[in-house]
Amino acid sequence: MLNVSPRRRVGVAIVGAGGAVATTAAAGLEMLRRGSNRMDGLPLANVAVPGLAAYEDLQLDGWDLNAQTLAAAAAEHGVLRPEQLAMLGEEVGGRQPWKAVASRDFCRNIEGRNLNAAPGHRAAIAAIQADLQRFREENGFDGLVMVNLASTERTASDSPALRSPAAFERALDADDAAIGPAMLYAYAAITAGVPYGNFTPSCAAEVPALAELALERGVPVAGKDGKTGQTLMKTVLAPALRARALHVDGWFSTNILGNRDGEALRDPASLQSKLDTKGSVLDSILGYPVEDHIVDIRYYRPRGDDKEAWDNIDVTGFLGQRMQIKVNFLCKDSVLAAPLAIEIARVLDLAQQRGEAGAQEQLSLFFKAPQTREGRAPEHAFPAQERMLHEWLHRGAPRSAAAE
Repeated sequence: MLNVSPRRRVGVAIVGAGGAVATTAAAGLEMLRRGSNRMDGLPLANVAVPGLAAYEDLQLDGWDLNAQTLAAAAAEHGVLRPEQLAMLGEEVGGRQPWKAVASRDFCRNIEGRNLNAAPGHRAAIAAIQADLQRFREENGFDGLVMVNLASTERTASDSPALRSPAAFERALDADDAAIGPAMLYAYAAITAGVPYGNFTPSCAAEVPALAELALERGVPVAGKDGKTGQTLMKTVLAPALRARALHVDGWFSTNILGNRDGEALRDPASLQSKLDTKGSVLDSILGYPVEDHIVDIRYYRPRGDDKEAWDNIDVTGFLGQRMQIKVNFLCKDSVLAAPLAIEIARVLDLAQQRGEAGAQEQLSLFFKAPQTREGRAPEHAFPAQERMLHEWLHRGAPRSAAAE
């Protein structure tokens, strides 16, 4: 297993710690700690950069509305094989998530009894920050990162409360309904000096108020919506089609999935948040609008975490000849997502060591709707995103390492 010296222990506080992605990530890290050398799916497994925490030095814990232990939740999600579940052990498998901040107004289809019923926004933030402080102090971490893996919330309204840090502070005092749970978690992380990554389509650190606050406070943030399956294929294929001057006349995409994320997306408001991030990549890469770009997502309970993504692409080539490309990706949603969440945590921790602040564009590789600075259009093409990340990783050592 790749280790980077000196050792750096990093806590990863997960919003949605009992979900399929989080439990898969926790199980994977535990297997690596027990000596597994299977590094498949981890994009940075062979990258040696000073300050980049080793996988076995990450510890995951966090919040969830479901109070099940990690082992019980993982068994229910059905992602891991029995022998993999058995490797969790009592120390990891027996962990129960912390009480979560949630709102039915923002996410209607996900409920649970493990709710932090804080009386207002300020109380919720204080509770989240208390959990972060306890997590850090009890474990003596060298670094701490927050990653949002919770269910998709509806898109936030275009409220004045979200346009500046000062307006956001006033809205917190007034318990403004425009502020959802994902924003409360992001604010709590930023004001506690904890890097924040948003793997969901929910509105969080990319809203102007929190993006500006992250810069002011010197905290790295990244998001949003992890790029795992179908959109990954789009950002790989579309640059090739553009390079070959094959005109995309239409692109029809459909998804079926039956996990908890799919259940959340049965709510039209949450579904629209997801469609907004999935639908934004093609025009940017191709350089022209694809008039018939259709994205359809359906909850289909029997499929569980085994998602199916099907694409039909109509293209026009030389002499106006019409052609088709068909892609059928039968994938395990959480097996694709979990390693990306792990890598996001490692890079955010490294960014903080390097004194970076605000949106971390080098992490665009992992997101459908990458967060950028100063209103720049995001880079969506996979080859360009990969180059951005690796150039950043090797650009310089953390300040502490440089001083040595």
